[in-house]
Order: sequence, then C-alpha cells, then structure tokens
Amino acid sequence: MIDVPDGLVVNLRTHGGAVGRAFADALPALAGRYLDEWGLRLDGVPMSGMCALVLPVVREADGRRAALKLQLVDEETAGEPVALRVWGAAGAGAVSLLGHDAATGAMLLERLDERRPLSGVVDARAAVRVLAESLARLVVVPAPPGMRQLGDEAVRMLEEAPGAAARLADEGERRLLVDCAAAVREVAGEPGDRLLHWDLHYGNVLAGRAEEGRAGEWVALDPKPLGGDPGFELFPALHNRFDASEVLWRFDLLSGVLGLDRERARAWTLGRVLQNGVWGVRDGARRLAADHVVIARLLLGRN
Repeated sequence: MIDVPDGLVVNLRTHGGAVGRAFADALPALAGRYLDEWGLRLDGVPMSGMCALVLPVVREADGRRAALKLQLVDEETAGEPVALRVWGAAGAGAVSLLGHDAATGAMLLERLDERRPLSGVVDARAAVRVLAESLARLVVVPAPPGMRQLGDEAVRMLEEAPGAAARLADEGERRLLVDCAAAVREVAGEPGDRLLHWDLHYGNVLAGRAEEGRAGEWVALDPKPLGGDPGFELFPALHNRFDASEVLWRFDLLSGVLGLDRERARAWTLGRVLQNGVWGVRDGARRLAADHVVIARLLLGRN
C-alpha cells in the first residue's frame, strides 16, 4: 500500500467535494495499479502538491528513474500532457512526459531533483532571472488546437467582476477590482495565442539531473496550460516570495526578458489580480489578499 501524504488527503477531502473524496480514497489502489502495469518500482518517499500525488519510481525495464504523477483531471489539468508533449518537441525547457493514460490522467514524468527547487535559491533576484528565462522559452511555443483559452477566461472574469467588487467589504478594494477589470477590458479583444504555463512560480522549477542530460538546467513542471498572452504569466513571480520593494523591478525584468509590451503586460497582470479576487469572493472572501492589493496599486501607479 502507498502511504499518501496526509496534507493531500485533507486538501482533496476539504476542497474537492465528493469527487475529491472519492479520488483520495482511490489513490493507494490507483498508484499500485500503475506501479504494476507500467513496470515501476517505488524509489523514495511519496510527495504531493495541493492536488497531485507524485511517486519517485524506477522503470524496471531499463532502470530509468522517473516520477509517477496522479491527479484529478479537470479544466486546469486536462491540457498538461498535451502541453508537455508540445514543449518537449520544441525543446522549451519543460519536464519530459514519458507516459500517459488518458482515461485517468496518470503521467510518468522525467525525474528532476526535488531537493533543488528554484525556491531554494537564496538570491531572490537571481531566482527571478531564472524564472524569466524559463518563461521566455515556454511562451515562444504557440498553443496547440483544443487548448483552453485566455479569451474565454477573460470573458468569465469580466462578467463576474461587478458582482465580486460589490461584495468586497473595503471601498478602496472595490474600486481597485473595478480598475483591474477596466484594464483587462482594454486588452481582452486580443487575448494572444502562446502556450502559457499559468502557474510558473519558484516551486514549479526544479534542477535537472545529469543522468537526463540536464545538468545545470532549470526545468519547468506542473503547468495549468492555456493559450493566450504571455503577460498573463508574470503574476506568480511577483506574488511568490513577495517583496513590495521588488515588485516593479521584477515586473520590468520579466516583461523585458519576454519582450513584452509593458502596458499590455501590466493589463494582463492586473487580470490575475482580478481573477484571484473573483475566485476569492466566490469562495466567501470579503477582502482581497493584501499582497495582491499592493501589486495592483504599484502597477496602477498608486504607491
């Protein structure tokens, strides 16, 4: 039996509804099934994120070390194997997909060095530069047909924005969310066509392994892909390892390395504040996250 991390079980049961609870209950058997069917041997301690179980494994046929990833398939995760294949063919610096079962979403991935995430790099500015370079490699690739689209996400968030703003408890935050919506409205007609990661923060970049020919390389993983404007990619680098004094420096570096129009990038970054605000209100929040407020105010020039 696989020992599923308690934190993953709690999260699936708390936030996943009946589907999440059923998936949590099925995980040990599902892991056992793929260890058997794909000829894998457990090779370390099970790991997890918010919604996925990741098992370090060895492929019995050739001794190659890999990672078995099991997660619920939903709108955000359904495109992951497609994106990884496309990025892999383009040599764009994403983790390699070694196997996939479309019926359950199970994936066998290249093993990276989980002991060396980019979040462990002490120099925050150096980490931002690595993240910018990783994003630049990813967004060169056009989104394949059938990928969910930023344009559709923009329509949904703009429809919900007035109601979400009205339910916020703070008048200043209500105005701020309305201003974020106005910025998105300016660019929503040209949502872009690049293949976006959507969640490239410092914990989603790991060091590659020499045995995979990736010594010294930083590798992106765990995308929630969609097709759209690369400006929508910048927010995680501002929000994670948050430092108010570094927000504008990071934004300028990221938009510069990616070769983005600064005003469009600003609008789409405000779109992430809007999206998170809408989601928060939908879940019962009556205030915006404090660091999101700071990021939005800085990008709007309201120091």
